[in-house]
Amino acid sequence: MKKLLVFMTILAFGSSAFGQTYNTFEPSKTQFMLRGYGHTGFEYMDSGDESESTFLGSAFAPIFLYKHSDRLMFEAELEFVLEGNELETGLEYADVMYVLNKNMTVRAGKFLLPFGTFIERLHPAWINRLPNAPLGYGHDGIAPSSGIGVELRGAFDLGGPKLNYSVYSTNGPRIKDGSEEPEEAGILEFANYEDTNLAKAFGGRIGLLPFSDSSTEIGFSAYSTSGTGEEGSEFEDIGAFLYALDFSLVKQIPGLSGIVDVKAQYNSSNVDTATFIEMHEDGDLEEYSFDNQSNSFYAQLSYRPTMASSDFVKKLELVGRYSDFNAPEGAEWEEKSTQYAFGLNYWLSWRSVVKLSYQTTETEGGHDGDGITNTNGLFLHWAIGF
Repeated sequence: MKKLLVFMTILAFGSSAFGQTYNTFEPSKTQFMLRGYGHTGFEYMDSGDESESTFLGSAFAPIFLYKHSDRLMFEAELEFVLEGNELETGLEYADVMYVLNKNMTVRAGKFLLPFGTFIERLHPAWINRLPNAPLGYGHDGIAPSSGIGVELRGAFDLGGPKLNYSVYSTNGPRIKDGSEEPEEAGILEFANYEDTNLAKAFGGRIGLLPFSDSSTEIGFSAYSTSGTGEEGSEFEDIGAFLYALDFSLVKQIPGLSGIVDVKAQYNSSNVDTATFIEMHEDGDLEEYSFDNQSNSFYAQLSYRPTMASSDFVKKLELVGRYSDFNAPEGAEWEEKSTQYAFGLNYWLSWRSVVKLSYQTTETEGGHDGDGITNTNGLFLHWAIGF
């Protein structure tokens, strides 16, 4: 009986001590959040010689946000898109962030590059006021979208005006030498997940908000690398320098009874001259080179009558955009394109929008031919952020 009493006393004491040990832990500060966006729609394209109309397969982009503490965080975005009869998946970004102080945050991994503002801030379907990107972005575009590396970024309050900044280093772009796709020789490929030489890309952006209401921002970006070819190849020391100028104005104007939103960005790409090999139809090989300089520009204006008396009119938005793209003369992908786009949007909520737009594009050269091609398009898209 005494042995049983001793055993029960030890068990009770041990259970109490065990419970007290766990109760000394502080409540967890970790938080997890799922955000993202999706979109679908209908498109009709007519280039004169041929036309195409199709309902678009849905696209889904979940964004995962994890807060380990007040200083340590993680973010990632996946992308699932139906293209033809296949499901394409991609990792837009995945990076870890650490807050050093109120003016500095460091992040590492794959992140969207602050080269201007369109890719980093405006490209999601429910934020972009039109169904597609301006000329010069996306496939064969000259604006880098993402990279793998490390970045230091932050902001300062200048006593009214504000300043934000970013400096980063990533795996540099890779120049296409034409061995696999001769018609793309000289194009920079930015989706370089594993560096093929010792050269890294260095870049950054400075944004100035000169007014105390933060309605206006002017930005300058730069991106440079000393080598774009594989180590040991003749393109190893072919360098590149890119820069961008961006402008933003978002302001409610009582005289117009609504909000005016202006966006603009100019991109310039300068790649060192390289020598490529062209194969003629008779099998002869010929060396050629060209001044590898490209540029693109877009300007966009939208207006939403938020002060109108009608609830229906308040949800409408008019948008217009001009963009152009100029690829190097003498390249197999030489191109001069100009595009005008006009749209009428209806906002179901602050993060869900139906977009009806018309665009016309004139292209001289490019991958599809040497002449001038005029393409007209009608788009109806529905996008939602969550």
